[in-house]
Amino acid sequence: MTEGGAVTAVPPYRRTIFIAGGGTGGHLMPALAIADALVEHAPSFEPVLVGAVRGVEARILPSREYRFHLLPSEPIYRRTWWKNAKWPFVAGRLLREISRLFETERPVAVLGTGGYASGPVVWWAARHGIPTAIQEQNAFPGLASRWLSRRVRHVYLGLPEAGRLLRFGRNTEVFDTGNPIVPPSSGRKEAAQARFGLNGSRPVVLVTGGSQGALALNQTVAAWLDDGGPGDANLIWVTGRGTYSQFQKYQSHQVQVLDFLDPMADAYSVADLVVSRAGMITVAELCAWGLPNVLIPLPTAAADHQTHNARVLADAGASLMLPQSELSPQRLRDLVTRLLNDPAARQQMAQRARARGRPDSAREIVSKLLTLTS
Repeated sequence: MTEGGAVTAVPPYRRTIFIAGGGTGGHLMPALAIADALVEHAPSFEPVLVGAVRGVEARILPSREYRFHLLPSEPIYRRTWWKNAKWPFVAGRLLREISRLFETERPVAVLGTGGYASGPVVWWAARHGIPTAIQEQNAFPGLASRWLSRRVRHVYLGLPEAGRLLRFGRNTEVFDTGNPIVPPSSGRKEAAQARFGLNGSRPVVLVTGGSQGALALNQTVAAWLDDGGPGDANLIWVTGRGTYSQFQKYQSHQVQVLDFLDPMADAYSVADLVVSRAGMITVAELCAWGLPNVLIPLPTAAADHQTHNARVLADAGASLMLPQSELSPQRLRDLVTRLLNDPAARQQMAQRARARGRPDSAREIVSKLLTLTS
């Protein structure tokens, strides 16, 4: 692995495919799901993850089995635009490290899963004639996808609605694959109940704000707990690392407060209802698991893409959308209580969510990607 410096030796018996993406869990987790599928279905290829030094991948990838490289990439800021002044100083070093990385690894294909960690890597590969692909998770495409969609050979769409908002090159093939996730596994529930100290007699509500947490959601949950909380339900509350210290005091026999949860599948396997932000990978996981849910989109997300994601699912009857402007302890309690007391409504939401689920998306993406290497 590297962090802008020395590079480990490349195994001589496998061909390398770069999977570039990160910054947030919403871009890293698809990369990991695709890497898992590649190892399972095409063992003659080696996935090598490429991310950013400052991204969430710097914490997560050392605990995974894959080789990886972390580059000094930086996000492009929209609201605090003056922070982009550092880019002229970052760009030179970044391009030198990307060049050295490609010379050493010699990948046969490059796939980008979005975020500031992926754009320069995919661009470099396309410019140098290496087969390239991108995977766009959201209904409203991100900046990297809008920039690269005309330059790459393949585009894999998490939601078909995104295709209307992208411009493609003459030789670009577009595939509606769904979003790559680790497929649900039926044998996980018993171990997960033991992990969280659950006995199965109470319903379980999972609250998560994504890999970076959601302060507004966390504050609302804290006020809800101060006012009596989830009644007869158990609560698994993933706060995110940034604000965990503010809320860990709510830990009890009925409330599990966690700063980060990996894998999220442990919580999904025991949850009866999920309250979440509307990042598309989270949404894809909820659909694949068939979990009734309340989505609270992050209003400051780029191009308001989380609202687009939540609206697509709400229109399909697979979710309830609660705008953050309407979020309050009372409203949250009312929605959670109503859904927990209405098994038929939860079952209908679960069925409609599952109808949109694409649990084999990662495998499908791998099969398409491998055609670029032949």
